[in-house]
Amino acid sequence: MSSYPFLALCVLISAACTWARPATFLQDFRITWSDSHIRQIHRGTAIQLILDQNSGCGFASRKQYMFGRVSMKIKLITGDSAGTVTAFYMNSDTDSVRDELDFEFLGNRSGQPYTVQTNIYAHGKGDREQRVNLWFDPSADFHAYSIIWNHHHIVFYVDDVPIRVYKNNEGRGVPYPRMQPMGVYSTLWEADDWATRGGLEKINWSKAPFYAYYKDFDIEGCPVPGPSGCTSDPRNWWEGRAYQALNAGEARRYRWVRMNHMIYDYCKDNSRFPVTPPECHAGI
Repeated sequence: MSSYPFLALCVLISAACTWARPATFLQDFRITWSDSHIRQIHRGTAIQLILDQNSGCGFASRKQYMFGRVSMKIKLITGDSAGTVTAFYMNSDTDSVRDELDFEFLGNRSGQPYTVQTNIYAHGKGDREQRVNLWFDPSADFHAYSIIWNHHHIVFYVDDVPIRVYKNNEGRGVPYPRMQPMGVYSTLWEADDWATRGGLEKINWSKAPFYAYYKDFDIEGCPVPGPSGCTSDPRNWWEGRAYQALNAGEARRYRWVRMNHMIYDYCKDNSRFPVTPPECHAGI
C-alpha cells in the first residue's frame, strides 16, 4: 500500500498528517506473551516469533487507535505448518461488546496452499468468517498484510489485492465497529483442534520449533487518547474520497480473488445460518 498518492503529500502538509507515523517495534509494541519466544533480528528491524511444545507467543501495540491503516510484512512458517495459526488483528480488548478485525493464517501440510481466514466482530458479534487460499507461497518471502478502517468500510489487503470488504451499512441495521478504539495484535499459537481441515490435521511437533517473521510495522491512525478531533478530521488520508470505496483496479482484483481463491463464505453457509445475516444482503 506504499503507492498511496496522499502519503507523498504528508511530507508537504504536515498539519494534515499529524497522526500518521510509521511504527517501530520497540517504540510502538510490547510483548504480551512469552518474551522468550520473540527475538529481534537484523539489528531490530525485524522480529522472529517462535512456537514450540512449551509455548507460543504474542505482541501488541502500546496504544489503541480509532480508524486508520495498519500493515505488517509477514513471512509465515515454512514446510509442514498444519495445526498452527499466525494471527494479525485489531481488537478493542472488551469482552461483551468486542470489536475485532482478524487475519488468521491457517497452517497446512507441506505442499498444500496456506489459507487466510478473516473475521469481523462488531458490537460483540462475530461469526463472519471468510477463507481464501493464498495464490503464492507466503513462507518463501515477506508479503504485506494490511487493514484499512474508516467511517465507510473495512478492507483487508494482501499486498495490493483486497480480499475482504465490509461496508458500513448501519443505515440498514448492520453493526459497524466505529465506537471503540482498537489495539494492534499478533500471535503465533497451536490450534490443531480446528485450524487445518477442521482439526483433522494435527500439529507435527517433530517439525518444531516453528518460526514466523515480521518486519515493516506501520500504523497510521488516530491514537486514543490523542489529539482532539482526530477521529473525525477529514484531513486524515484514510478518510479521503479515494479510500471510501475500491477503485476500478482494486474491484477487478477483488472479484478475481472471490471467484478463484475463496473457499468459504459464511454468507453462503446455510447450515450455520438458515437465515442469511443481514450484511450479506446489504453487500459486504
